[in-house]
Amino acid sequence: MSAFLADIRHTVAPDRQSRHGPLPPLLLSMTLVTGLVDAFSYLLLGHVFVANMTGNIVLLGFALAGAPGFSITASLTALASFFAGALIGGRLASWHSEHRGRLHSSASAIQALFLGASVVLAALSSSPVAAGFRYALIVGLGAAMGIQNAAARKIAVPDLTTTVLTLTITGIAADSTLAGGPGSKAGSRLTAVVTMLAGALIGALLVRHAPIWYPLAIALVTIASGALASHILSRGDPAWVHAPA
Repeated sequence: MSAFLADIRHTVAPDRQSRHGPLPPLLLSMTLVTGLVDAFSYLLLGHVFVANMTGNIVLLGFALAGAPGFSITASLTALASFFAGALIGGRLASWHSEHRGRLHSSASAIQALFLGASVVLAALSSSPVAAGFRYALIVGLGAAMGIQNAAARKIAVPDLTTTVLTLTITGIAADSTLAGGPGSKAGSRLTAVVTMLAGALIGALLVRHAPIWYPLAIALVTIASGALASHILSRGDPAWVHAPA
């Protein structure tokens, strides 16, 4: 139990000398944003994910089969927008390949611009969201989450992809001592799972009981705060900005 709790602590509040520095909690904040944004998109934009592309591919299959409540156009728009955002994130990763702090801060700053535009669109739209606003929101949010995923992939903190949890959950079981493994680092992995769950729960509650732009506003503040934090904390070229060998 002590190792489990220590694992959680090192993820949520790592030591200054940690090899990943403040990146784990910053990526956890992005994981929270994933839950918020996907709750908004799935519940309000016509059963489409803008962050979880695995789920979106499945939803596209449902739409192609003619299942009611799903849209081929919406799913394809989300995929294309996410892809475009990932291209932007990939370019940033190339520019800042030797400095993870600058990569996080620059990617988050651009992501915040897309989220800010989405907050404005959501505030101007009605509920249910009209078609014009719907597709504009899918484009903006899909691009924002593509940037996030590309940056997180390059930053490469183990088990903190900010979106994909299937392998994280698999690792909890497959790497456990019960399965004959070396130990599953269940504390950090479960922290990521619970964080995304919390984001989805908060997002769904706000969509149902508050103005619909609230989840996106929280996502915007979270990402913008993270961008500022990584910009400040990476000054002076600390060791954690360089990816471990």
